[in-house]
Amino acid sequence: MPISKINTSSITDNSVTAGKIVAGAVDADIAAGSIDTAQIADDAITTAKIPNNAITTAKIPNDAVTADKLANAINTSIAAKAEVVKSTTAPSSPAAGDLWFNTSTSTVSGIGVKALAVYNGTEWKTASAGTPFSATGGTITTAGGYKIHTFTSSGTFTPAIAGTVEYLVIAGGGGGGYNAGGGGGAGGYLTATGFSVAATALTVTVGAGGAGAASNVNGTSGSNSVFSSITATGGGGGGKRAVTAPSGGSGGGGGGDNGQGGAASPSGQGNAGGNGSGSYTTGAGGGGAGAAGANSSGENSPSVGGAGLSSSINGSAVTRAGGGGGGKNGGAGGAGGGGAGGTTGSNAGVAGTANTGGGGGGGTNVTYYAGGAGGSGIVIVRYAV
Repeated sequence: MPISKINTSSITDNSVTAGKIVAGAVDADIAAGSIDTAQIADDAITTAKIPNNAITTAKIPNDAVTADKLANAINTSIAAKAEVVKSTTAPSSPAAGDLWFNTSTSTVSGIGVKALAVYNGTEWKTASAGTPFSATGGTITTAGGYKIHTFTSSGTFTPAIAGTVEYLVIAGGGGGGYNAGGGGGAGGYLTATGFSVAATALTVTVGAGGAGAASNVNGTSGSNSVFSSITATGGGGGGKRAVTAPSGGSGGGGGGDNGQGGAASPSGQGNAGGNGSGSYTTGAGGGGAGAAGANSSGENSPSVGGAGLSSSINGSAVTRAGGGGGGKNGGAGGAGGGGAGGTTGSNAGVAGTANTGGGGGGGTNVTYYAGGAGGSGIVIVRYAV
């Protein structure tokens, strides 16, 4: 008859082993329901205590294992594991080790399009690259882990997918002023990282340099450069004698006879031009992206253009957007493509260097030499690959 008189308190630990139980002794002799989970201590049965083949499908009654029981066991196990989420936004209240697949068509919380991320306890970090960002337009090169698109003339930048880029946008430089004229101001200089772009054609405009003054007028201001919603303002033209020079990304230098330098407007793109001296024969330097143009300090003192700024966006350090030098005494152009001012008995002011946004040099006073033209601008866009 079935065993029903022995309970767990009557059996000492390890007193019954597999070697002491005759084969087949335990089978139908255990009454159905006589042993339930409440009578089995936690961890009392381990894999080490169960001989090979001791449990077979023939020994498990029908319906002993149900879907509900398996689901509960699996859910309990999964609850202790990392969570995996697919969504267009980063999951809230994540735990270290959680995974998130960004299904958005744009970068979210620093995670790229169609990329897998893992939460490190502080922030989401990319675990897989997802769909790589790419684009067309301009002259394309690769350096230092970046794809670089350089525009020396107007065009279109077209990303294949949404993402973020770094840019440098420089407008055209201003032309130099006439007859002891001031140097032209450098084109506006704008640069930033993490700029969001959509998967659509984006306008790129490279501003031309302004013409140098060929008669008794100010030099012509440079033209704006544009990338998407970013606009760099053309440099102010160099002033003729006794007037205020035009404003711009960087302001033009004032001409002789106390001509005043132009302002940097809008602010944040460059610096003001210098002021001319009381002697009508000497012009001041145009402003540069990195420094204001030098004031004229006398008839025989050359006035240099303001220095530009250096950028390594194309893989090597290049200085651009220098102001033009003042006219009459050959003021040097500012570092970064600024043209030198004309000298007495010499030629007109020197043009700013192309695709630097440098200002043109001011003209001299002898035989009324003209100012030099401003240098054209440039647009450079890059992204990690």
